[in-house]
Amino acid sequence: MNRFPSPPIRRIRRGVAAALVATVGILLALCQSLVNAPPAAAAVIDTDASYILVNRHSGKALETWEWSTADGARLAQYTDLGGANQQWRLVKLGGSGGPTIPPASYPRPGYVTGDIGVHDPEVTKTPGGTYLLAHTGNNISLKSSTDRTTWRNAGSAFPGGVPWAHPYTGGGNHVWAPDITFANGRYYMYYSASSFGSQHSAIFLATSSTGASGSWTHQGLVIESRNGDTFNAIDPNMTIDTQGRWWLTFGSFWTGIKQIQLDPATGRRTGTALTSVARRQGSTAIEAPTLIRHGTYYYLFVSFDLCCRGASSTYRIMVGRSTSVNGPFIDRNGVAMNSGGGTEILAGRGSIHGPGHQAYLDDNDGSILFYHYYADNGASLLGINKLGWDSAGWPFAY
Repeated sequence: MNRFPSPPIRRIRRGVAAALVATVGILLALCQSLVNAPPAAAAVIDTDASYILVNRHSGKALETWEWSTADGARLAQYTDLGGANQQWRLVKLGGSGGPTIPPASYPRPGYVTGDIGVHDPEVTKTPGGTYLLAHTGNNISLKSSTDRTTWRNAGSAFPGGVPWAHPYTGGGNHVWAPDITFANGRYYMYYSASSFGSQHSAIFLATSSTGASGSWTHQGLVIESRNGDTFNAIDPNMTIDTQGRWWLTFGSFWTGIKQIQLDPATGRRTGTALTSVARRQGSTAIEAPTLIRHGTYYYLFVSFDLCCRGASSTYRIMVGRSTSVNGPFIDRNGVAMNSGGGTEILAGRGSIHGPGHQAYLDDNDGSILFYHYYADNGASLLGINKLGWDSAGWPFAY
């Protein structure tokens, strides 16, 4: 995430920052010694839990500045507000504590209940710890959960409709595939407008300070595609790299997955460069990119094959990785994703049909994969699994 000027009421001096960094080093060393202590002592340390590190002198909580996720982010102390930027997890040396060996077969989705009918789900976590889910639907449908298990309908992003999208939707308010990122103290939502099988498509931006229904402000067009273009402007996903640069990865069919750079000040496109990051050979059925950073790699997840056919859907989730946010992305076998590569991590099995259009969340208990799948009766439902990382750094669902 990009760095920000210090607000006057929360400005910290270099000496204080240095002291905080030193304090963190001591705390982390202590945590590491506790996690690796003999069994009698280690039994009290829960490496799946999250902790608030509170200074004994000031009573303030240690936090990352402005919710930054970038390498080299500033640290500060502030009143404990319970935000995720003030929560820290103890990581056992030698691994994250999760499994490192994939299961023998693909898992079933984890248990969820409530209002779980979704298509193209996106999930983010609010500073208060509530989960906000947005998905394809009239005016972008919203749901919420306090525990990632029970979900409740929460209205729509645009209760008054989306007239700016009508030239792409044929006059309707059904818009697709939202992607939400919290940055600059607010939520940025990229979403697409089109009609099935059409290349006349657009990606729009909206922002909100809360994420709640009716709070979203239309910020305009980001990119569109027209008949004859080599790409289709749907299925956006925004990523902030370790240098604080913003990127939008998107695409569906035609010549695959593309990437453009965004201006962090506006959230809109900057420059004219259009980079190809993944495409298939002998098929055009690739879409729904999700680009995340884990460890020293950027991982590009995509969905291969066909959605939107109920129990006959053949969606499956693939992945490749790169040390650069712009690629080239390579699969486990060394095949470039621009040459048809991709390592499968989830596919249909039994009564789980066409899992895909994935989303990713780093949560307190690890890496979480969200997606939709189709039941035997054709209903599109929310799927959630954890992601493990094997010894070579490749993800798997469990």
